[in-house]
Amino acid sequence: MSIMDLTSKAREYKELQTMIKQLEDEAEVIKQSLIVELEARNADTVQADIFTVKYAAYTSSRIDTTSFKKELPELAEKYTKTTETRRFSIA
Repeated sequence: MSIMDLTSKAREYKELQTMIKQLEDEAEVIKQSLIVELEARNADTVQADIFTVKYAAYTSSRIDTTSFKKELPELAEKYTKTTETRRFSIA
């Protein structure tokens, strides 16, 4: 692939990323309007034709790694797993 091809592909990629961000922003606005409607109805779930729209609370439990590392650093280090990944970016 030539430098011109790389430049063209990078430009196309950046344009698509911009479009994706714009669509994500639009989707977030719609999502927030749906949440407002569910809250106005005081409902966790609403059936809308073929769609079930839910906005429900849930709980989850996670380990507080900051406290764990602070209070038991040797144990935290023993059970810490380091991984290597690759990151793609175009600036």
